[in-house]
Amino acid sequence: MNAPIPMESRELGERLKAARSRAGLTQGRAADRLGLARTTLVAIEKGQRPVKAEEIRSLTMLYGVSVNSLLRPSAVHVELVPHFRGLKGANDDAVADATRLLNDLAAAEVELEQMLGKPLSTAYPPERPILAGEVKEQAEEAAMELRHRLGIGLAPVNDMISLLELEIGIRVFVRPLGDGRISGLFAYHDQIGACILINKNHPRERRALTGAHELGHFVSNRRDPDVFIEDGKENSKEERFATAFGLAFLLPAILVRKRFDEFVTDEKHFSPRHLIFMAHALHVSTEAICRRLEDMKLLPRGKWESLKERGFSGEIERQALGDQPQGEASVFPPRILYLAAEAFGRGLVSEGQLAGMLRMNRVEIREMLDLLDSGKYDDAESIPVK
Repeated sequence: MNAPIPMESRELGERLKAARSRAGLTQGRAADRLGLARTTLVAIEKGQRPVKAEEIRSLTMLYGVSVNSLLRPSAVHVELVPHFRGLKGANDDAVADATRLLNDLAAAEVELEQMLGKPLSTAYPPERPILAGEVKEQAEEAAMELRHRLGIGLAPVNDMISLLELEIGIRVFVRPLGDGRISGLFAYHDQIGACILINKNHPRERRALTGAHELGHFVSNRRDPDVFIEDGKENSKEERFATAFGLAFLLPAILVRKRFDEFVTDEKHFSPRHLIFMAHALHVSTEAICRRLEDMKLLPRGKWESLKERGFSGEIERQALGDQPQGEASVFPPRILYLAAEAFGRGLVSEGQLAGMLRMNRVEIREMLDLLDSGKYDDAESIPVK
């Protein structure tokens, strides 16, 4: 019962400290809840005192983690949660849950990378600090500068998540968040880089805009975390920059004006129907394109609110495009899908371990693995690479 845990005390102490931090507990509060002296918990976290088996069970129950996640040799423990604590709304339960989810998913992805020997390749652009002067103009310039750096010019962005992951090297996770107010979160960590969590419950077009918004925070000040709450009425220059950057990155002014002029020239007017088709062609929401047109003074300010008051809705959009409402397939960003399937296919992790690492149930894990049908083609003839 009192046998010491077979792990180097310092490493285990660091893992326990990270788990306590993610649980939002101070050393004093944790020690009180555990019936330990604070000095004892400090010594455990510093690796100066071995931890006993019954203490491990108590600690994991208090911190809401599994014993396996603490003792698994390959487990990775990162601390993104403390970065968020100074933010407005950080004490909100939904925001706290979302930050812990982002922390755990980032740790899981890094662990899978280490198992497979496949570190994330990054191509980060240089930071572009917000200077004195007009914030919107700086955001427009930064968005076009990054578009040219990525080689996409004025082309529409078909898949924002893949662009963030595969072209820039930002860790992106798309998971359901219980609070619909939260669109996404962004954090940067020296050891693991930039991470974004996007609310899967939002429509695809809104998720794209969330990704672009958080990219704006990454470009302008990547050391500061962000919780993106739509209509949060945050008027800081950082938030104004990120909002303007997101719209400009997805909807470059030259491209938007060209499409707008085509409609006006051909039909001599611009109607909600044109708004719908323009949004569809550019892979954004009608709200995003409408607000961008307002911002460029091609439509009067307040046009979007006016349309909503007159009953404009998603159902009207689907009818105009000939679409029927239908459930969307599960969203798994390509990198973590690949890493999880590869590790499972090699027998490095079980379904149960993946479920714990990725905060999913086994049915969801099986669905994810079935997308690639891991192992199905192991005996097939390989395709030669020229």
